[in-house]
Amino acid sequence: MITARLSAEDDFDGWRNQCRGLMRLGARPADVIWQVGEQRTDLFASPESNIEAAPIGVPKGFAELARSVICHSDPERFGLLYGLLVDLKARRRHMGDEADPLLRKLEIMAKHVRRDIHKMRAFLRFRRVEEDGGEEHFIAWFEPEHHIVRTNAAFFVRRFAGMKWSILTPQLSIHWDRQKLLEASAALKEDAPTEDDIEEQWKTYYGSIFNPARLKVKAMLKEMPKKYWHNMPETALVTELIQSARNREVAMIEKDIVPSAPDTLPTLHAEANRCRRCPLHGPATQLVFGEGPSSARLMFVGEQPGDQEDRSGRPFVGPAGQIFDAALTQAGLDRTQSYVTNAVKHFKFRPEGKRRIHERPNVGEINHCRWWLKREIELVKPDLIVALGATAARSLTGRALPITVSRGQIFESLEGVPVLVTIHPSYLLRLPDPEATERERVRFVEDLKSAQSHVA
Repeated sequence: MITARLSAEDDFDGWRNQCRGLMRLGARPADVIWQVGEQRTDLFASPESNIEAAPIGVPKGFAELARSVICHSDPERFGLLYGLLVDLKARRRHMGDEADPLLRKLEIMAKHVRRDIHKMRAFLRFRRVEEDGGEEHFIAWFEPEHHIVRTNAAFFVRRFAGMKWSILTPQLSIHWDRQKLLEASAALKEDAPTEDDIEEQWKTYYGSIFNPARLKVKAMLKEMPKKYWHNMPETALVTELIQSARNREVAMIEKDIVPSAPDTLPTLHAEANRCRRCPLHGPATQLVFGEGPSSARLMFVGEQPGDQEDRSGRPFVGPAGQIFDAALTQAGLDRTQSYVTNAVKHFKFRPEGKRRIHERPNVGEINHCRWWLKREIELVKPDLIVALGATAARSLTGRALPITVSRGQIFESLEGVPVLVTIHPSYLLRLPDPEATERERVRFVEDLKSAQSHVA
């Protein structure tokens, strides 16, 4: 018997290196005992393989499948994968044999891992803790089914780069201090806070947007199993809200009452200032709302506030805003007669010394802010919206529209309003060639003139 030892439950690199040595030895799957760390499964096992060997070619798709399956909680996964590898190499088979029961089993395991990764991203909730000195630290507790914490770490670093946070799990803990990611031992649920000072605000908000007419309880329970509810403050309200939904619906019908959203831009702005739907509000100085007349026929939507916008509280006042204003003037447009806003209302950045480096919002952050943009559109009722960049185009249309192919074209927003797509003015700041910059600036002005002709 040969003992193949791995350093961790999700040690894909170690597993791959062991496989190379085992394949060189010609080891059969039945002859190999896989061990993680110091755990021993066979008192009579031979010395560990630990054999260095050259890489071996594998069929297309095998490495991707193995990376996912390695994170599964099934203790037999290492041996099953090695067995498939040996079989594929011996018979020179490819990965498309759907009748192979072992391959099907491993694909199902990979699917379970991917689902667990999604659940962690969707249902993990940070709670704020104030440390000595007043610094904010966000802590979350999660209980994954599989060994996905390290695999998911990069996602949370990208999404919450400006926050100091910790994710505690029964497997291991990870900590981000805004500069580097640290790993620590497993934690207990008691180590994580059970509530914070913004939780009641979140519950109030969730209760206010709960719509019994649109709620599909079975679908919700399928996507958000009850075992995750204890991590999420809003779920404490779900049972009560479901039970009372019919009574509230009847009462509204009898009184001829329809729940109302803010009916003016100032009241919408005031409500948006209290938004805590995503963590971007934490590092940002303030929310940057749209500005302009509520009767504007033309609306401009950018990506998100920049550093100067975050400090001033107004959209498009930094370097990109200056280019935008100059282009508007050249196109014969009056900014004061247009409504100017962003798809995302808080500045997303990563600190670099004393500087704050802009980071593009991800799809989740765009979707979190979509409700505010929707209400702005409904209140302003523009004849045309100009999407300044890919983030704005995605938020408005719900589609990924590459600017290179969609620029100058008219699409339809989710509210049914025509959308003209063009570049974000910051694009002109990034071009290194003065001639290219001037050429693209002229094109940008022409796009704005085209927008003017649609509302003339």
